[in-house]
Order: sequence, then C-alpha cells, then structure tokens
Amino acid sequence: MNVLMLSPGFPAEMPHYARGLAEVGARVFGVGDQPRPALPKIAAESLYDYLHVRSLWDVQALAAAVRSWLRGRSVDRIVCLWEAGMSCAAELREMFGVPGLNVEQTVRFRDKGVMKQTLEAAGIRTPRHARARTVSECEDAALRIGYPLILKPIAGAGSQDTYRIDDQAALREVLPRLRHVAEISIEEFVEGQEYTFDTVCIGGELAYYNLAWYRPKVLIARSEQWVSPQTVTLREPEQPKLAGGFELGHKVLKALEYSTGFTHMEWFLTPQGEAVFGEIGARPPGGRSVDLMNYACDIDLFKGWAEAECHGRFSQQIQRRYNAAIVFKRARGEGRIQRVEGLRSILARYREHIVCVDLLPIGAPRRDWRQTLLSDGYLIMRHPDLPTTLEMADRVGTDLQIYAG
Repeated sequence: MNVLMLSPGFPAEMPHYARGLAEVGARVFGVGDQPRPALPKIAAESLYDYLHVRSLWDVQALAAAVRSWLRGRSVDRIVCLWEAGMSCAAELREMFGVPGLNVEQTVRFRDKGVMKQTLEAAGIRTPRHARARTVSECEDAALRIGYPLILKPIAGAGSQDTYRIDDQAALREVLPRLRHVAEISIEEFVEGQEYTFDTVCIGGELAYYNLAWYRPKVLIARSEQWVSPQTVTLREPEQPKLAGGFELGHKVLKALEYSTGFTHMEWFLTPQGEAVFGEIGARPPGGRSVDLMNYACDIDLFKGWAEAECHGRFSQQIQRRYNAAIVFKRARGEGRIQRVEGLRSILARYREHIVCVDLLPIGAPRRDWRQTLLSDGYLIMRHPDLPTTLEMADRVGTDLQIYAG
C-alpha cells in the first residue's frame, strides 16, 4: 500500500506515525516543507520517498508537484495528523480520488461553528455560540450569549488565541489581540472539569478509546505561567461519573459520520453532572497524549492507528494497567536554563513509576510557554492507583523547579 503523508517530520509526534505506517507494511511517500536532511531520524528511516516543497498550503501547486514526483505511481491513502494540514489533505484526496475524509466532512471538524450546528441538529448539547468577523459582531454576540464567554479562532487548534471574557471591558481589551484571526467563535463558558474522549475508529466503530483529565482546565493552564499543567489518562474510563462523556463521544462521532482514524474530543463535566461538548478534531491529541495512552496499556498506538488506516484492523491488545500522567514544567526567569532543583529527590522517591524525563538541558534557551504546551520539559509517570498517580503528579508540580537567567 502506498501512503502519502503530509509533514512527516513536524510536529514532533509525526515521525512516530510515519514509523507506524512503515511497520505495518506501507510505502510512505512523505511530503513536507523541511529539507530532507532536516527530517528527524525516525521519519527519514520510515519513508520510501520524500518530496521537499516550498509550501504545504498552496494546494494547486502542491498537487501539481506531487503528480510530477509520483511519475504515475498511485497512492492508496493520503494522511495528515497535524490539524493545520487537514484541509489540504482533504482537497488532495478529492483531487487524487483517494478514500478518507473529503472537504465537506473535514469542514465539520475544522470549522467550530459548522461543527456545533451539525451536533445541535443531532440533539447534542453544545455551548451556546456565534461566529464573528468584526468588533460589532463580537459585541452583539456577547450580549446574546452572556458573560462569561470564550473567544477562539473559528478554525483554531488547541487553545491558541483562546480567551475567557468576563465582561464588556475585558472583551474590548482582548479583541485587538485577535486582529490576525479572520473569524472568531464566541462561546458560552462552561464551568466544570475538562476531559477528553480519544478514539481510533474503523468503519465508524471504536477499536480503541481513551478518557483523559486535564488538570487544571486548559484555559487556566494557558493563562497562568506558574501552573504546571497535567494530562492524566485514566485506567478506568467507564466509571459511572464519566458515563455521560462516554455516551456523548459516541453520539458526536455518529453525528459527524466519522469512519476511520484517530479522533480527539474535549468535553466538560459540570458540577451538576452534565456532559457538555467542547470540540473535536479528526486527528490524534498532541502534547504527548498518545505516549500517555501507550504507557497506560503498554501498547503502540502509532502502529495501531496505522494498521487501522491501512488494513482496517486493530490487533493491539488493550489491557488498561495504569493511570498515566504527564506534567509540563515552566522555568522561572528568562533566558537560558541555569539549574534544575528537586529532580533527584523525586526520582529517589518515585523512580520505578517515572517512565520518561525530558527536560531542557542546562544552557538551552527556555521556550515560550504561551506557544508550546511542552514548555521547558516534562515528566511522565504511571501507577495502577489513581490517587497515587495524582499525588506523584502534584509533587512534580510543586517540588520540581527549573530556573532560567
């Protein structure tokens, strides 16, 4: 099977999907805007061939370059697991007559307004919402929806350019920061804990699912630099407390007519126990969440996804052995990493449960925490007992400190 993969080297998780495709027997034809020597080793070793293009966003030029490069070789699948390239992949599928999400289906996942309208028509509870292109449209929508509310790009990913707005003064303060965004989604702010519902589907049926818990809510974590954000994959996703989210996820996938591949849905559990839809992407989660799922079950979902995509089957053996948590750390101060405190004592206490330590080395420039969830590094831990997992994650949050200067 020949698989055309857009951007096999970026973002950071993409090389592992290229590796998964190669391991299930696919010939992976990579197309990206990185020069071949700049590809991560895992990606480079997994590719059958590679086309370096100047831009991934001029679809007509991209299609012409791909046709010339393939020289008559056919492709059976076109995949992109990066949110930014999903629409491009959909257009290419239609041009090349390849199965998978088409443009109309992709719009339901990329355009938050269309997404919510589709789900509302299916009777699914979504936050009250509106779309706006001008300041006056934003102000009118805010009055209709009521404060507090959320502002985000209509076709955004993650929590980039996302703001909580509590009153009209805050709205007027934030709007100038969104001048670069063509269209905005204004949404009801939903109070409650924030969870995910992640799946690998085959022909509309679940082959694998995962529920994860964001601690704290993403918007808080992206607003306060001192926070050490956590994502916790739950060993027992079918507990009664979360049954509403599990049911919601099934209904959303059915309403959006999703067939095969990875999905990542975010939803809220209100203090009253109601499950409220947030948003969904026809892609895997980022932020090393797939690594968490792998650690929780001792599986390889990069390969599992590839098998589902290429062969319509899923042979990974799912045994939910652990809760798994990732804690992202942000350095104090600016400039370059000077020292790390607390790591030795954490490893001495929890070493058998710490499965990954990936912190920036001393002397490296610290990252912009507003632009990357990975921040200045992270630790991953796992344990069969959820309270113990949370205690370890919280201890990493408080006791491990990184200093820059």
